[in-house]
Amino acid sequence: MHSYLVTVVAALAAAAIAVVVVEVVHRLIKRWGRRSVLLTELAEHAHRAAQVAATVLAVQFAIRFSTGYAVGTAWRQVLLHLLVLAVIAATAWLVTSLLVVVEDTALARFRVDVPDNRQARRVRTQVVMLRRVTIVVIVILTVGVMLMTFPAVRGIGAGVLTSAGVVGIVAALAAQSLLGNLFAGLQLAFSDAVRLDDVVVVEGEWGRIEELTLTYVVVQIWDDRRLILPTSYFISTPFQNWTRTEAAVLGTAEFEVDWSVPVQAMREELRRLVEGTELWDGRVCVLQVTDATGGMIKIRALVSAGSAGALWDLRCLVREHLVAWVRDHRPTAMPRLRAEVGDGAGTLPWQWVRPARAPRRHAEVPDDARLFGGSDDGEARSEAFVGPEEPAQARH
Repeated sequence: MHSYLVTVVAALAAAAIAVVVVEVVHRLIKRWGRRSVLLTELAEHAHRAAQVAATVLAVQFAIRFSTGYAVGTAWRQVLLHLLVLAVIAATAWLVTSLLVVVEDTALARFRVDVPDNRQARRVRTQVVMLRRVTIVVIVILTVGVMLMTFPAVRGIGAGVLTSAGVVGIVAALAAQSLLGNLFAGLQLAFSDAVRLDDVVVVEGEWGRIEELTLTYVVVQIWDDRRLILPTSYFISTPFQNWTRTEAAVLGTAEFEVDWSVPVQAMREELRRLVEGTELWDGRVCVLQVTDATGGMIKIRALVSAGSAGALWDLRCLVREHLVAWVRDHRPTAMPRLRAEVGDGAGTLPWQWVRPARAPRRHAEVPDDARLFGGSDDGEARSEAFVGPEEPAQARH
């Protein structure tokens, strides 16, 4: 009875010493780490795991060295085996916590709450995917090590290895879709095709990447719906990524108006509008006639914004303002259908008469009438769209 009491006291004393030591180290790290992100994350995420691991390890050593009187007994072997399993599990928890600390420290260097956060979102996507992979690997290794502590499992190891080939083939066929999504998730994380918070158009829906896992991707639609797609979708199906290279994007607003519309006046009105709103990023403001068939002309206003959300609001603002401008200031330019009655000779006074040909002269094209040229951004776009064998002077 005295021996059992000594064992209990030794175990409790070892646990208390371990808790006190970990607590002291924790407080020192918190005090020293006020200006260090790594130490702050270490004190926050690894404290509980370190406490459990140290306590279980101390109790295991205390019982092992204080139960010499019971060597060979069944209860001692079972108790020590359970403590070994607990040590393995606690150590895996501690290793996982340390990896999370390292990953969070790496993420803290990249801010996503800035306008141009493409690089930060790329790193965040890769770190999140690596975190999930490492946790899965650690869990698998932990379970494997715990199973290897059982003599029966070690005895059948040779048989398991012999049949591993057949089992692997069967498992691969059964989990073909799952494995395909896993590899697709890893490919997405490191190919930079899509990242967290990217603005995409998939299945005809416009939204942003809200969650990216190894098996599925959650797209938050603009109206707060969620579109959940397997990761293999983004490998095998074309989709639009509006923010792959930068957050700033271009957008259009198109109008069908009568031929009598004063294009230059409409262009100047567009310029006045965008210069008076904070939605415009100052890069592109172009108004062009893109089509002139069917009794009407099609005018396209091309504007730019710093983000996809700002671009959406800016496009709606341009449509609303220019529609009101045409209605209030140029009502004759509103879309209309014409019917003309007269003789074939065209001699009636209201019929159209061919005007005298005016002398040709070189017209200077304003900057806001040119998409490829006129401004630094337009010149860069022009250079980007030159064909592989097209000489640079052929663009103009």
